[in-house]
Amino acid sequence: MSGANDTYNVLFLCTGNSARSVMAEAYMNSLPAKRFKAYSAGSHPGGKVNPFALDVLRTARLSTDGLRSKSWDEFAVPGAPKMNFVFTVCDNAAGEVCPIWPGQPMTAHWPFADPAAFEGSETEKRAFFLDIFRQIRARIDIFTNLPISSLDKLALQKRIDEIGRDPAKAS
Repeated sequence: MSGANDTYNVLFLCTGNSARSVMAEAYMNSLPAKRFKAYSAGSHPGGKVNPFALDVLRTARLSTDGLRSKSWDEFAVPGAPKMNFVFTVCDNAAGEVCPIWPGQPMTAHWPFADPAAFEGSETEKRAFFLDIFRQIRARIDIFTNLPISSLDKLALQKRIDEIGRDPAKAS
């Protein structure tokens, strides 16, 4: 795809941009290698990051500075960062007509249950958010360890699609 020392821009999308996509952005940006710069956005942003998502990130000792709920339109305008990869993390966003992304990024759907829709006690909600965060982290870990610069475009697309369908097969 590009050279081994390149930095890849990655956009995580969900409908509200309040939990899953934000947790993915925060986790990927916490990785020490700095080969990836993550962003997140939503088709219909809720306007604020879910407090349980922020709690999970803080518990994992990840920075929450600068995290906000924002529209995917911010990434489809001239001057926006050019994405190399765009991942939808909810079925609703995957089914919507997305903007045209500058640079023709590779796309894949990595579905996760919506922790914001989970009903239960505070303890149960926190546990569910943590479980979803662990799933997100596992898929990102597989993705960030792919030999991106040495895979041709078709092989890379196959691998990122597999991460969404069955992470165990993709690793």
